[in-house]
Amino acid sequence: MDEKVILVDNNDEILGYMNKLEAHKKGLLHRAISVFIFNKSNEMLLQRRSQSKYHTPGLWSNTACSHPRKNESVSEASNRRLFEEMGLTTDLIFAFKFIYKTKLNNDLIENELDYVFYGFSNENPKINTSEVSEYTYLCEKEIDKLVSKNSDSFTPWFKLIYKRVFKILNNSKNVD
Repeated sequence: MDEKVILVDNNDEILGYMNKLEAHKKGLLHRAISVFIFNKSNEMLLQRRSQSKYHTPGLWSNTACSHPRKNESVSEASNRRLFEEMGLTTDLIFAFKFIYKTKLNNDLIENELDYVFYGFSNENPKINTSEVSEYTYLCEKEIDKLVSKNSDSFTPWFKLIYKRVFKILNNSKNVD
């Protein structure tokens, strides 16, 4: 929890650095990364966040997510967190970035400029149980059904992003 996040403005210009928990308490805009991994069946690898996470514990989310560190690129952070959380390495492709703000549990506020990456792997994850409690692979229709049935079981950012990532994946497959 001593880790610092990179505070930015709406144009992604660095304003400074702040303790991660403090930035979430104050709701200050900072950089984040979200990683989505797909297998050969075009199923998305979802993780269930550990119960020990300081926010959104036990919720289902994308394959990996976090914040870049000082002097670390968003690409480096994405690769680092994919390995730290899921024990996977693969080439990651930048998809898009966007800003979102939402109130979380424990009076925390997520206010992030989120860089979204995706990649492909058929390896079985080797999860870090301090970060992840379980994982599953699901197709888009299965995720849609679960999100519509039990939206509160998923992280807010996942619900904002996953359809866009599937759309990019499907469009890239149609080009090949």
